Amino acid sequence: MRNSPRSVMVFAAGFGTRMGAMTKDRPKPLIEVAGRALIDHTLDLISETDAETVVVNLHYKSDMLRTHLAGRDVVFADEQPDILETGGGLKAALPLLGEAPVYSTNSDAVWRGPNPLLHLAQFWDPDRMDALLLCVPLPHAVGHLGDGDFLSDSEGRLSRGPGEVFSGLQIVKPACVRAVDKRVFSLNEVWTEAEARGRLFGASYPGRWADVGHPDGIALAEAMLGAGHV
Repeated sequence: MRNSPRSVMVFAAGFGTRMGAMTKDRPKPLIEVAGRALIDHTLDLISETDAETVVVNLHYKSDMLRTHLAGRDVVFADEQPDILETGGGLKAALPLLGEAPVYSTNSDAVWRGPNPLLHLAQFWDPDRMDALLLCVPLPHAVGHLGDGDFLSDSEGRLSRGPGEVFSGLQIVKPACVRAVDKRVFSLNEVWTEAEARGRLFGASYPGRWADVGHPDGIALAEAMLGAGHV
């Protein structure tokens, strides 16, 4: 696919505190939904793309993730001694990811519908965009607590507001991440700068997305995956 990223960053370093006791003995990406670890759902989607490099960042119970992913075609970016948040984690992994635009994605969600990475890549235009976020209409955001995150104009440019929900998946230019002069920071800082330049865009996902960031999200995600419609 034209301009499709060839590298993917999978965020798997977090403590998963919202999952309560479920993450006392395992990292959140190893929690199972429909009989499979969350991170396996994510890697299955990535395997359907043209990605040549997949980087998984690690911190909390990193040895368990290394063991689980042994034999998989992934590269690890171990965040020690400190966790770096999303922006800092992506910045630290850039030497592994390369200079071209990259996907970055959370590993605590499941999808029902078209492959979200392939869907997002259809809308990527590096001449106009520094970051392209995949967003989900609130009625299709299963298990999401709260309002939406972004509003979009007629051309797809994003601004902050109670519109659609950010899914955790984006395409972003590494130079924009590297430009943040911090070691530990959120991707929100990258998006704020891109928005100010008029280069933060969004695409809407036509299927359903389940947020498994809290315990109730597991049953909701499993019900979504078993549903007979999108």
